[in-house]
Amino acid sequence: MSDKRLSVHFEAEKGWINDPNGLCWYKGEYHAFFQHNPYSAQWSTMHWGHAVSCDLLHWQELPLALVPTEPYEDGDGCFSGSALEKDGVLYLMYTSVSKERGQTQSMAMTRDGRTFEKYAGNPVIAQSPVDPKNKDFRDPKIFPYGEEYRMVCGAGAGGLASVLLYKSKDLLHWEYMGPIFESRDMGPVPECPDLFPLGDKWVLAFSRMDEGHACQFVVGGFDGEKFTPESFQIVEKGRDFYAPQTFLDPKGRRILIAWLHGWERKTPPDAPRAGALSVPRELTLQNGRVYNYPVEEARPLLRDGVPCLRHEEGLFVLEHQGEALFALPEEDVRDVKYLQDGNICEVFVNGGESSYSFLTD
Repeated sequence: MSDKRLSVHFEAEKGWINDPNGLCWYKGEYHAFFQHNPYSAQWSTMHWGHAVSCDLLHWQELPLALVPTEPYEDGDGCFSGSALEKDGVLYLMYTSVSKERGQTQSMAMTRDGRTFEKYAGNPVIAQSPVDPKNKDFRDPKIFPYGEEYRMVCGAGAGGLASVLLYKSKDLLHWEYMGPIFESRDMGPVPECPDLFPLGDKWVLAFSRMDEGHACQFVVGGFDGEKFTPESFQIVEKGRDFYAPQTFLDPKGRRILIAWLHGWERKTPPDAPRAGALSVPRELTLQNGRVYNYPVEEARPLLRDGVPCLRHEEGLFVLEHQGEALFALPEEDVRDVKYLQDGNICEVFVNGGESSYSFLTD
């Protein structure tokens, strides 16, 4: 990132950020936590940064929410996770990474959205059910299901990538239920998995660590124990989009926010900061397909006439720095809008049928 600050995309005042964590509405504010190295613009031992907003466009950065101070975090720190309110308390579930145990799952709580206390019984899940070395066992996403709670997390061992399902009655004691999705074709571990209802279906989303690092959406059915895939979709196809997480806001909207910063992108040693969060997007299900489009608050920022979109022999081609990001038949393109903020460009085709996010430098 350059020294010039972004206007409506959140970025830290200083340092590196990646995955959004713990997205939620709590005590009258939108909360966005995020993976953060507050000391430099390079990835290093992870903390949880914290920002709040009243309108999803203007964010106030707050002091760090989680700092790796415990023995179960003395490796790579506090990795990604999620948040959920229960009885007025906001629970943060995250992956704690230690030198001895590897990746385990831990819990922290807050009653005011500003001060955070780690659970004395951490880690609440101390062992991967598929890998005794706890090498790839991370990114818990907690959500309510009936009178109980469910959690999905990513795991991998022996070339088999899995999304694992757990259940709990109190968010502190977890029972393993088994894998709900497995693949040998999408990388070593499904990162930042998310499972949520959308329309009359459920959607399993996760970030793939294979070539392209795409976000995979799987539409299907879920009965509390088993997920049944029906269709596979990659809705966002930009090269600088990864690790989206969703939450339900008070208006009943399923909102998605992702990390904008390509895997292969190199940050200059003297950069003050690196990484940003995408503009919040509302997810909808239309004719069995997941659409993602900026939330209503951000739509006045959308513009027509994407600068890098050209018409060529019956195709619309989105090109940047000599690379074709997409080439779509003109009859398949009804509308294209974009949101430009500094060096970030987010392009939306046909009202969110597909999107393409990239950095312009």
